[in-house]
Amino acid sequence: MPSWKHLTNGVLLLSTALFMAACSKNDNDGKSRIQVALTDDPGDFKAVYIDVQEVNVNYNDSDDNGWQTLAGMRKGRYNLLTLVNDKDTVLADAEIASGTIKQIRLVLGDDNWVVTNAGDSIRLQTPSGQSSGVKLKVNMAVSEGVLYKMLLDFDVAKSIHEAGNAGKYMLKPVIRTVLEAQGGSIKGVVLPAVVPSAVLVLNGTDTVASTYSSVGGAYLLKGVAAGSYTLHYISTDSTLQPAAKQGVVVEMGKVTTVDTLRLVK
Repeated sequence: MPSWKHLTNGVLLLSTALFMAACSKNDNDGKSRIQVALTDDPGDFKAVYIDVQEVNVNYNDSDDNGWQTLAGMRKGRYNLLTLVNDKDTVLADAEIASGTIKQIRLVLGDDNWVVTNAGDSIRLQTPSGQSSGVKLKVNMAVSEGVLYKMLLDFDVAKSIHEAGNAGKYMLKPVIRTVLEAQGGSIKGVVLPAVVPSAVLVLNGTDTVASTYSSVGGAYLLKGVAAGSYTLHYISTDSTLQPAAKQGVVVEMGKVTTVDTLRLVK
């Protein structure tokens, strides 16, 4: 088990700027976090490039209302055939409201190409009806305080069609969606809340997650694998003694609420 002196010195060496940046992580209490990733079922081509511009979610069944663009978007052209055999790439990483996501929409640009086995690069044509994006019904619930990963599994073989014998290809995306919770979360309050406190999640001697308490002393750690952990609390006020809580159990897709802890001098 690491010594309190070792842990405390490590925390106090950090700058005040880092404290304040870390504290801002807790401003998203009451929301979920979602990562949207792209992967591929292979097709008979050398390369398939799609031009991803936006990822939107909708909490309504309507096709016309309620679309929200996810933050943290990585726009660009992606070669789907590099995303096979369980490989994926994250398109967006955003805080979202908890609730039930009814639909997700992938908005593509015009820079979509296929490279045939003969080495020919051919621009993919997209039906006009898909100009507003590829809409996918999902109907998946996301819980407050939990990190989720939504996988968009792009089926190349079913999505690209040769248009007659003219050497043209049409892009009609066929995409399967998979939403999975990425571990569980831990939340609680550490007092006094005049200055931030570091909260570390330890599995034995290994620190698996950490954060700082925000205004009011609240903290939230997301994406922690299921298991039993020890929490260490270290205030940035060196006059306060560090403390620990053992046996904090995290379950997949759930938020573990820890009793309020007060540090003393």
